[in-house]
Amino acid sequence: MLEGQLRMLGAPAAVPEHEFHDVRNWRLDFAWPAQRLAVEIEGAVWVAGRHTRGSGFIKDCAKYNAATLAGWRVLRYTDREIRDWSAAREIAAALGVDPT
Repeated sequence: MLEGQLRMLGAPAAVPEHEFHDVRNWRLDFAWPAQRLAVEIEGAVWVAGRHTRGSGFIKDCAKYNAATLAGWRVLRYTDREIRDWSAAREIAAALGVDPT
């Protein structure tokens, strides 16, 4: 859904599951390597999914911090921001695309 929204707004295609850390083999849900922009989708936030349980949350914090320290801008979204298009508009703006 998000990829289609971004395409409709004229944003460049993302690299899905982009590996950004050689040692930990961490992957970013969507990445634009030239712009060092990463998007992470936080799923199952209302049903105690992996991203909201203790160990998953801690692992995500380490991953996001490592990405930031490596020069990535990391944007995080839930399904709510995807459904209402606010994620796509913010991502497009971060990529320098006028989302209007």
